[in-house]
Amino acid sequence: MTMTDSSNDHAGLRQAEAESFEGSIRSAGLKVTAPRLAVLRALTDMPHSNADALFGAVRAGLPGTSLQAVYGVLGSFTTAGLVRRIEPAGSPALFERRVGDNHHHIVCTRCNVVHDVDCAVGHAPCLTPSDALGFDVRAAEVIYWGLCAQCQLDTASQLDTASQLDTATP
Repeated sequence: MTMTDSSNDHAGLRQAEAESFEGSIRSAGLKVTAPRLAVLRALTDMPHSNADALFGAVRAGLPGTSLQAVYGVLGSFTTAGLVRRIEPAGSPALFERRVGDNHHHIVCTRCNVVHDVDCAVGHAPCLTPSDALGFDVRAAEVIYWGLCAQCQLDTASQLDTASQLDTATP
């Protein structure tokens, strides 16, 4: 029976991931650089992140990287169609790697967690406005707002605690 070395398996996966990232960057017509690889890896690990959060993740592996460099990478990735920029009201721009489809987002109004939401019916139904006013519509962006499951539980728990305090007060 042959035993596999998990560290070799992990190294192999990291190498395959790096090659995949390099291929994505090259196919977008961009030069492969360490900051670009690091930002792409961080976006894979942390979708719907803002530039500051990505900078924190990138700086851990590339201490000489600046916030401006991360902004530059995000700008070039967005222009090249490698990442998507979303801008929920009241939030800094967020970035994700999921591109090429017409998905939407749901945002918690309490903790600001963001998740992807596929179109509700058929193939990109939101791309047909009642009147396009002569525009050639290419994309539609819908953001749903509400409380995530965890915040609903937290809110219910806080209400229960407050209710118990009110009934205990003479």
